[in-house]
Amino acid sequence: MALVNRISRLFRADFHAVLDQIEEPDLLLRQAIREMQDDMAQDEQQMKRLQVEQQQAERQLVDIGQSLQQIEEELDICFAAGKEELARQTVRRKLEQQQRQQRLIQHQDSRKQQIDELQQCLSQHRRQLQTMQEKAECLLETAVTADHVHYESTETGVQEREVEVAFLKEQQRRAS
Repeated sequence: MALVNRISRLFRADFHAVLDQIEEPDLLLRQAIREMQDDMAQDEQQMKRLQVEQQQAERQLVDIGQSLQQIEEELDICFAAGKEELARQTVRRKLEQQQRQQRLIQHQDSRKQQIDELQQCLSQHRRQLQTMQEKAECLLETAVTADHVHYESTETGVQEREVEVAFLKEQQRRAS
């Protein structure tokens, strides 16, 4: 039974080694970096969209503020003239504008929170991406250096001095 376990472990190890050879880790790492960059680009687009919405909401709040000032002036005129029915309609407009203002403020607060969370997420992703890129550069440099060393060793692995010593040994062995 132990022999079967050892043989199966050997086959699994060989199979994993074959998979490691097929996967090409440097390609997988590059693909992971590209995917992370794409995700960051999408997050940045979402951030820009939220910021544009935030600016639009700020302009709407300014418009509502101006509208409320105008309504206040109209109310003063209505009460001064004793026009209660017209004053009621103006009060209704004022309440509608105030409700609209409150909804905008709530949405603005929610968007601000989303922007803050997205900024934190982007900051964390940037750090992770930078770390991955640095690791990738190190791995790729190591792989290139290893290939270069292997290439040099096959091409210039034997030095002249070693050839001379081996030649003298062969000559001496054949002479005796």
